[in-house]
Amino acid sequence: SHLIDLPTCELHRLGEIADLVTSVRLSHIRKQKLALALKNEGYIPKLLQLFQVCESVKNTEGLHLLFDIVRGILYLDKAILFEVMFSDECILGVVGCLEYDPCLAQPGWHREFLTKTEKLQEVIPIRDPALRQKIRQMSRAQYIHAIIMPNPSDFEEGFLSTLNSFISCSKEEILQALQKDEEFLPEVFAQLTNEATAGEQQCELMKFFKEFCAFSFTLPAKRDEFLQTLAKLGFLPTLEMLMGMDDLQVRAAATDILSYLVEFSPATVQQFVMQEAQKSENDTQLITEVIEQIICCPDPKFGGDNNLMEILCALIDPEKMLAVASNLEIFEFLDIFYDRYIHVLTAPLLADTSEEWYEIVYFDSTLFIFLVQIMALLFLVENYQTAEILASVLELLSFCVERHKYHMKIFVIKKDLLRRTLVLMKSKHKFLALCALRFMRRIIGLKDELYNNYITLGNLFEPVVNAVLDNRNKCNLLKSACMELFEFIRKEDIQFLIAHIVENFSDTLESVKYFHTFQGLKTKYEQEKYQQNEKLN
Repeated sequence: SHLIDLPTCELHRLGEIADLVTSVRLSHIRKQKLALALKNEGYIPKLLQLFQVCESVKNTEGLHLLFDIVRGILYLDKAILFEVMFSDECILGVVGCLEYDPCLAQPGWHREFLTKTEKLQEVIPIRDPALRQKIRQMSRAQYIHAIIMPNPSDFEEGFLSTLNSFISCSKEEILQALQKDEEFLPEVFAQLTNEATAGEQQCELMKFFKEFCAFSFTLPAKRDEFLQTLAKLGFLPTLEMLMGMDDLQVRAAATDILSYLVEFSPATVQQFVMQEAQKSENDTQLITEVIEQIICCPDPKFGGDNNLMEILCALIDPEKMLAVASNLEIFEFLDIFYDRYIHVLTAPLLADTSEEWYEIVYFDSTLFIFLVQIMALLFLVENYQTAEILASVLELLSFCVERHKYHMKIFVIKKDLLRRTLVLMKSKHKFLALCALRFMRRIIGLKDELYNNYITLGNLFEPVVNAVLDNRNKCNLLKSACMELFEFIRKEDIQFLIAHIVENFSDTLESVKYFHTFQGLKTKYEQEKYQQNEKLN
């Protein structure tokens, strides 16, 4: 069939070329014909020569048209054109054109970024020139994909499917080649842990390795073999060390890799953590690294990261441990966790009283560094980042209340943890106040006699009642959550707590008597008292 006639590649015809490229977008046949014409006539290198001319004379209109043309050619999504555009000869010209997006006030820096990235990628220990070129092409394709991919609402299903397939197939070929290279992973580990490796090079190597791991884990046929290789190389101790590095990018990548491991092979990590806990007496361990990054990270975007929270929950979840350990081993692990690690996690909550400071330091001097880092916490938590960290800690502690019933109960009562937590109900950050209340709600939800005694003896409903009074004329989540707590106690008929609330706060709550919940508590209390009197008589 006849190919599309292309306008001559000249400056004054750029508008025609842009219109042509745009016009074929909805026709699969015309896209194919245009792609063949562009390939056969060596049109792309000619366009890139025009780009050099336009840029040298600062022809803004021409540069904007070339952006539309090059992006439009990429949108044709044809492999025969990708081969040309991602080649060493053309790639910088292609991304150069993409710098001049008419929607941007200033041109982008794609060429500088790509050149720097490819320079840094030289640190990746690959000897095969063909494989190195394949990695370079895949990296270029990914970068261009990130530049040109529109918002999801702006394109149809299957958009850029050839480019996506090109990237995916390239990754698979690279992965297969690297897995055959027995020296590759040991060299990567050696460079990652070598203090002589420059920071930027280490970041680039870590980024590549993270992508390598992510793709390996998504291929079920290769996953087990890959995990065995990592295990032989002592991967988890290396990852643990990388998570403790000062460079936030390296730490973030290490955390992502650990997250992949927890998702695809939780038993591997679980076993390592349990063995590490039993063998070692120091605190430079994987769980400690995860907790540290949740509570002590200086980067606001990183503290309390959901990824880290999920990792920690997975590592200390008894149900998940059953895959690799007996009930006795799990109990012993939890003994170690509450003996060694829980104090690190709760340090932010306990840091606001000097009494607790001495108690913790006496208990374990290695926690001194954590307490120094969080001494700046204010009693009412005025700092937003600190409030977020404390909210994360409370979420984790709530998880512990449910999953570690025996161990957590002893810890809460021994440390008077609920009282410390309820102080946060006075925080100006309502989400933190809600977290504190949720922690109490989890405890009460267990309907445990020992917990109930602890709560009543400590008069720990007082902060909750005060919150109800403070919010009596407001309609907000905190008031609703408080009312839900009291309603739960009423519905579940927890008489011990009902009696305590009515006997101690009945007069105080008169001002909010229009809430049926408190009236219901009073009714339950009176009914119980009447029944007891009946029995006595």
